[in-house]
Amino acid sequence: MRHYFVSVLLLFATLVAAQAKAEESRFEPSQQQQQQALSKLQEPMYKPLMERYILDELKAVRQDQQKLREDVTKQVTHAQLDTADRALTYTTDTINNVFFIITATASILVLVGWNSLRDVKNKVEDIVNTRVSVITNEYEARLNTFEEKLRERSEEILSNQQKISVTNEVHSLWMRANLESDIANKIEIFDEILNRKPEDVEAIAYKADALLELNETAQAIELCNQALDIDSDYGYAYWQRACAYALTHKHADALADIKMSLEYSPNLRNELLHESAFASLHDNSSFNAIVSGDND
Repeated sequence: MRHYFVSVLLLFATLVAAQAKAEESRFEPSQQQQQQALSKLQEPMYKPLMERYILDELKAVRQDQQKLREDVTKQVTHAQLDTADRALTYTTDTINNVFFIITATASILVLVGWNSLRDVKNKVEDIVNTRVSVITNEYEARLNTFEEKLRERSEEILSNQQKISVTNEVHSLWMRANLESDIANKIEIFDEILNRKPEDVEAIAYKADALLELNETAQAIELCNQALDIDSDYGYAYWQRACAYALTHKHADALADIKMSLEYSPNLRNELLHESAFASLHDNSSFNAIVSGDND
C-alpha cells in the first residue's frame, strides 16, 4: 500500500511539471518576437551616471599624480647618484694628477739639487688645498641649485595634492547639497564649500537661492553682489539678484538683472515663466517683451 501511494505521488508530480513546462513554453516569446521588440527600441535602456564618471576622472587624476611623484623621485635619485659618481671620479682623477705632479716635482728637485723638502711639502699642500677648495665650492653651488629646484618641485606637487583633496571634498559636499531637502542644512553645506573655496561663485549664487527660499532677500542680494564682484560675467548671479528684486517689488532693477542674466546665460530664458519669484512681473509689459524675445 505504501509503494502504491508513493507511485501515485510521483505520477502526480510528473503531470504537474509537464503542465507547467507547457504553460511556460506557451507564454515564452519567440526569437522573432524578441528581435522585433529590440528593433523598436529608440534609446538605450540605461543611462550612465554622471557622478560615477566624475569619480572615475578624479581617481585617474590621483593615479596620474601618484605616478608623476614616483617618476620625479626616481629621476631625483638617479640624478643624485650620477652627480655623486661624477664627483668621486673627478676627485680621484684630480688626486692622481696631484700625485703625479708631486712625483715629477720631487724628481726635478732631486735633479736640480734642492734639499729643502719642507718647502716642497708646503707648496704641494697649498696647491692641493687650493684645488680641492675650488672643486668643493663648485659642487656645493651645483648641489644648492639642484636642491632649490627639487624643493620647488616638491612644493608644487604638495600644492597639487592639496588642490585635488579640496576638489574631492567640494564635490562630495555638492552631492550632499543636491540630496538635501532641508533649506537650513543646505545653507550649512554651502558654507562648508565656501570655507574651502571662498571665491566659488556658483556656491555663493546657490546659497543666495536657498536664502530666497527663507525670504532672506537682503542677504541674498548681498551674496549676489559678492559673486558678481568675483565674476561679473556669471549670469546665474544676475538671475538670483533679479529674483530678490522681484520679491521686494523693485521691478526696474529686476528687469535689468534679467536682461543681464539672459545675455550671459541665454538658456535661462526657458525658466522665465517657471520662476515663482517673477510672479509679480507677469503683468509687466517689459517682462512679457523679454519673454517673447522682442528685447533681444
